[in-house]
Amino acid sequence: MTDIVTDDRHDFGTGLLKASVRSHGAELVALHNGTDDLLWNAGPAWPRQSPVLFPIIGRLPEYEITLDGTPVRLKQHGLARDRVFRWIARTPEGCTLELVDDAESRALFPSAFRLRLVYLIENNTLRVSYHLHNPDSTSTLHASLGAHPAFRWPLKEGVTKDSYRLVFEYDEPLPVRRIDADGLLLPEKQHTPVRDNVLALTNALFEKDALILEKPESRSVDMVGPDGAGIRFVWGGFKELGLWTKPGADFLCIEPWYGYATPAGFKGDFSQKPGLLHLKPGESWTAFWSVKAICKTDPSRFSTSATG
Repeated sequence: MTDIVTDDRHDFGTGLLKASVRSHGAELVALHNGTDDLLWNAGPAWPRQSPVLFPIIGRLPEYEITLDGTPVRLKQHGLARDRVFRWIARTPEGCTLELVDDAESRALFPSAFRLRLVYLIENNTLRVSYHLHNPDSTSTLHASLGAHPAFRWPLKEGVTKDSYRLVFEYDEPLPVRRIDADGLLLPEKQHTPVRDNVLALTNALFEKDALILEKPESRSVDMVGPDGAGIRFVWGGFKELGLWTKPGADFLCIEPWYGYATPAGFKGDFSQKPGLLHLKPGESWTAFWSVKAICKTDPSRFSTSATG
């Protein structure tokens, strides 16, 4: 990967693993392991690669939702993915970016916030940390925050998509959730397609949009092909996990969230929307995810999964 030094993009990495982040949306836009691309290339099927979901995940209803009487006018997945973050630090190993509320953000979401993302490559692992702070001295910050990284599927040329599977840290027997045609959370729960701790990946899984694990036991999952090679994805601090692709597209999004889509029929104040963080004045919240390439599944890996 050729280094690109610009105001809107930062290239970094150590060893074999190299990455690039843009200031627009603080979005990860490249991840290379030697000669292999791990990240989706933002093709015609979906123009994004790893957007930040804040302060909502999914969509709001068509009818007006207010926060303490002030309209909330957020588009799908909120405002962070379409804003330019400020560089706080740029090093050969990573970078830190920040977004704070301003007049533009408050016209869409009437709350104060400070959101920082920290990218760091160490020991051939990329770790992405999220730091959300409520700087307001009197009001609670009500928000959701989620990650949306899209990884190549299949990861290797010449390997079929249907030969890939997700291998979770633990069994995942609980029902899953789905969203409706308007992007709102359906009330009905469905039987999980995860068998013990394995999800066989097929396009058919996503014909009705995302799969949502509302209370996953696992905090790590391997996306692997028939030889056990692939990626290891670890997360902490988030509560839910979404899985999504556009059927036929060559990517799979593994999405740790704090929060989820607005339930169909919800009509309360925004602060009452299920799944939100509620940060009191001066409070902060942190979470992370990490990813690295693996040559084969290691049965002993789960003893260290919590650290990434």
